[in-house]
Amino acid sequence: MPESNLSFFGRLSVALGSFFAILGDGELAANVRRLREGGLAPAAAAPAPAAAPAAQPAPAPAVIKEATPDAALQLLGLLQRNARFVDFVEEDIAGYADADIGAAARIVHEGCRATLRDHFAIRPVRSESEGSRVTLPAGFDAAAVRVTGNVVGEAPFSGSLTHRGWRVEEVKLPQLVKTHDARIIAPAEVEL
Repeated sequence: MPESNLSFFGRLSVALGSFFAILGDGELAANVRRLREGGLAPAAAAPAPAAAPAAQPAPAPAVIKEATPDAALQLLGLLQRNARFVDFVEEDIAGYADADIGAAARIVHEGCRATLRDHFAIRPVRSESEGSRVTLPAGFDAAAVRVTGNVVGEAPFSGSLTHRGWRVEEVKLPQLVKTHDARIIAPAEVEL
């Protein structure tokens, strides 16, 4: 199947993998943000034009740092333990009735929500209600607010708030002992 025509579950798999990769790597998160805003990631940026003024310093080369997956794996383990998240996503649900899927989704939702609330302080980026009219002044934080629709000219911009956004203010993941294998997000169970 061409990558531009992924199935829903293919897109879900990419989204979840990306979520955990971004969660564990701040540089990757910054690059994804730039791409979503229409810019290029530093490593893929076009070279400066030949006629660039000599007075402008050259941008520092992008530093690629290796992301350690431990925090993402730890969160995935917590979501599995508290919500059976991986079990739900890995289950082939094609043969189940919508009511059964909905009932299972409710349980997974409750467990995921409790896990997020226990381990992250998540707050809205904007305090206004969705649908409210807002004005973005010149110099607004483009990393925290994405302008969509018919964007013409420069700030200030006035528009309708379609999503308040989310910001993590605190992460409270438990510390891991050195011998813990974070890749085991749920041990196999053998009943005797």
